[in-house]
Formats: sequence, C-alpha cells, structure tokens
Amino acid sequence: MATNDDEARILDQWTHKLTQALQILDLKLDQELILELARKSADSVTHAAAPITAFLVGYAAALEAGTGSAGSKTASTASITKAADVAFSLCEDARQQGNPHPEPGAKGWTHSAQ
Repeated sequence: MATNDDEARILDQWTHKLTQALQILDLKLDQELILELARKSADSVTHAAAPITAFLVGYAAALEAGTGSAGSKTASTASITKAADVAFSLCEDARQQGNPHPEPGAKGWTHSAQ
C-alpha cells in the first residue's frame, strides 16, 4: 500500500513525464489546487465531474493565457487560478442548494466564460 509520500512522489514523477511529453515545459502545476478542485466537484456534483472539471478548467485557463508569449508562466498561473475559482464557486453553489446537478441559469453563469 502506497503512503501519502509515495503517492506524492509518483504523482510528481507522472506530472513531470506528462508535461515533458506534451511539451508544456514551463508550466508549474499546482497539484494541490487541481486535486482539491477534483474532490470538490466529485463531492458537489458527481464522481465523474472530477476529471471533466479539471480538464475544462485547464482548457479555459489555456484559452485565457494564450500561446507561449512573454510572461506566459505568470499568465498561466493567473488563468488557472481564475478558472478554478469559477469552478469552486459553482461547486459551492451546488453544495449549498443541495442540487448536485446545477442548471446553467440557476445562479447565473454570466461571469463563468459561458
């Protein structure tokens, strides 16, 4: 059975290997943020929402940060944080409403890139 340290080491190695293979060489991934986002979306919506939420947050962050321009590391970090904040907010709304399947207009997704 893997300990938390083993799991963290394996995840770090996997993340490094995957970012190298995808040629995302300058990205410093906040693994805890993404893992917390996955946990929240799984708890607030449904288990399958975890990978979908993480993917969509990454995609939205990439669109906002643009492509490889100067200062892209700072832009990437800010974009990920901004997109994750939107997702965390929607997870909290779903949890508070007791509705694991929030409708797009339920609280207004006006500011959520919709």
